[in-house]
Amino acid sequence: MAVSRDEVLRALGTIRIGSGPLPASGRLSEISVDPSGRVSFAISADPGEAAALEPVRAAAEAAVKALPGAGPVFVTLTADRPAGAGPGRAAAPPSAAQRAAAAPPRAQAVPGVKRIVAVASGKGGVGKSTLSCNLALALRLQGLAVGLLDADIYGPSAPKLFGLSGKPRLVGERMLEPLDGYGVKVMSIGFLVEESSAMIWRGPMVTSAIQQLLREVAWGELDVLIVDMPPGTGDAQLTMAQSTPLTGAVIVSTPQDLALIDARRGVAMFQKVEIPILGVVENMASFACPHCGTVSNIFGHGGARREAEKLGVPFLGEIPLQMEIRETSDAGRPVVVTDPGTAHARAFMDVAQKLWAGLQEGAGRRAAPRIVIE
Repeated sequence: MAVSRDEVLRALGTIRIGSGPLPASGRLSEISVDPSGRVSFAISADPGEAAALEPVRAAAEAAVKALPGAGPVFVTLTADRPAGAGPGRAAAPPSAAQRAAAAPPRAQAVPGVKRIVAVASGKGGVGKSTLSCNLALALRLQGLAVGLLDADIYGPSAPKLFGLSGKPRLVGERMLEPLDGYGVKVMSIGFLVEESSAMIWRGPMVTSAIQQLLREVAWGELDVLIVDMPPGTGDAQLTMAQSTPLTGAVIVSTPQDLALIDARRGVAMFQKVEIPILGVVENMASFACPHCGTVSNIFGHGGARREAEKLGVPFLGEIPLQMEIRETSDAGRPVVVTDPGTAHARAFMDVAQKLWAGLQEGAGRRAAPRIVIE
C-alpha cells in the first residue's frame, strides 16, 4: 500500500527547522502523493538561506524515504518570498550576502548532452508541442541521438503526443530514466503525476521542477535535446536561459497578426538574455480541403516568414493545418513516424533538416553568458 499524506506529515514532524517542526514552520508546500507512492513537496527558503537549509531538505527527504510504501521522493528548496515577509508586511532589504546568493548562476552543461534547443512561443495554442514532438522525431530519423524535455509543468503534452504512460524508473539515488518514444528519450512531469491533477504551483516551484527534470534524468549521450517550453516569457524561460547552456531557440507562430505580436515578444526575450534565435516556424500555415483540394489560408499565410525577415532571423519553414496531424497527435502516433511519406510529414522533416544544418554550421554556439535582468 502506498504511503499516505498523513504519514508523510508525521515523518516531517520529526524534522526541526528553527525552534519548531517543519510542518508548523509555514515553509512547507502542498504535499503531492500519487497512487504509486511517489512523494513531492517543496520547502520555502530565502535565496540567502539555501545553503543553510540544504541539511533540512536532505533530512526531510530521508525521513519520507524511510516510510513503508514510499516510492521516489522529490524535495526542493524554493524561493517563494523572503522569510519573515508575511502578507501586508514589507520584507527587509536583502543583505550583500543575500544579493550575492541570489545572483544568477553561470549556465552549467548537462552531462552527455551536446546541444539544447528550446522550442518556444509567445502564446499558447500555436501547436508548439506538436512541432516539438515531430521535430525531435524528424531529427531522430536523420540518425541523431535525440531527447525531448516537456518543460510545460502546467500543461504537459508529451505523454499524449508520444503515446507514453507509466512511471520513469529510478536509476541510482536521484536519477530518473526517461521513457522511450519511437527512439526519442522523453521526460515530462506528466509521467510523475496523475493526468487529471492540477499543478497549483508558484513560479519558483515550477522553475525548480524544470531544473530537476533537466538535471536529474539519465539522458545519456545526446546530439540534441529538444525542450518544449511553456508558452510566454516568464520564469521558466528565464530559468532555462539563466542556468542552462541553450544552443538557441526556435520560435513557433501561426500566420495571424495576433500570434505574431506574441512571437515578437518571444524573440525579444531570448535576444535580451543573449540566446540565439535558430529560426522561426509558421504553423497552421494553410489548409488543403481533402475533398476538393482547395487551399484556404484560415489564419493567413506568410506572416511568420515576413516577421523572420524583418527581425533578421532564419525562417525554417511552414507546417500545414491538416486533420491528419491533429488525429495522429491525439492518438499518440506522430505523423513523422507513422506516415512519413505524406506532404505534412515532409514539412516537419524539412524544418528539422534546416535546423540541423544551422546547428552544424555553429549557429548559436557561444560561451555561456552571465545573465543580468535589469
